[in-house]
Amino acid sequence: MSPFDYRQVDVFTSTALRGNPLAVVLGAEGLSDDVMARFANWTNLSETVFLLPPTQPEADYRLRIFTPKSELPFAGHPTLGSCHAWLEAGGKPKGTDIVQECGVGLIRIRRSEDGLAFAAPPLIRSGALKPALLQRVMEALSLRPDQVVEGQWVDNGPGWLALLLKRRADLLAVQPDYSKLAGLEVGLVAPFDRDEDGDGADFELRSFMSEGAEDPVTGSLNASVAIWLIGNGIAQPSYVAAQGTCLGRAGRVHVRQEGDTIWVGGQSVTCISGQVSL
Repeated sequence: MSPFDYRQVDVFTSTALRGNPLAVVLGAEGLSDDVMARFANWTNLSETVFLLPPTQPEADYRLRIFTPKSELPFAGHPTLGSCHAWLEAGGKPKGTDIVQECGVGLIRIRRSEDGLAFAAPPLIRSGALKPALLQRVMEALSLRPDQVVEGQWVDNGPGWLALLLKRRADLLAVQPDYSKLAGLEVGLVAPFDRDEDGDGADFELRSFMSEGAEDPVTGSLNASVAIWLIGNGIAQPSYVAAQGTCLGRAGRVHVRQEGDTIWVGGQSVTCISGQVSL
């Protein structure tokens, strides 16, 4: 078994152990799909990523993203965490922005005052949820109609649908029945009340994965929800989202619209650095 450089990075936090962990294998060329999938299953983190040489000339590196059970075409916290690890390992971008190649194409990443930020990919599915689906999700989350403003598809690759709730307290109280959410990736978003101390945050999010777990801090969901919220005037062009509260985390996602691009960013911290034999 050959050793590979390895990082474990905490994403969307400036304080270790308060964000969303990510396993990063650098220089992963030569690894088979089966080994990648088995290692991701073994780490049992929400995502494990493998950095590879790009196949497109514009890209600085290529990223493959695995959950413990499947491969994803795109995910947000793996995008930022892998870029952090790539730069830390001496990676040098070809241009001003870093360009990541992944399943949905090329993703631009830039350094910002809030750490690193990626350009939100376009939605591949949007629009209101059909009444039967909305009812199914509400029942799975034990939500009443008077607690929900609306539901939307906000799918940018992983398959997200999202519900906007009136009150953050209702969002924090949700205890999902995952058996009723089978096959669905569901996000919740709610504004902070004016009298709540959001510690700089304007919205709170939660994400429930089809595999039966809550994700601590989710870049792809925040990116897709930002397109929805800003595009419909629900959120200002610049805001901060909190996520992970119910899991004892304190994730902070910084969202900013510049022209037609929405940038989604945050800090990352390396917690483990070494080698892994695969």
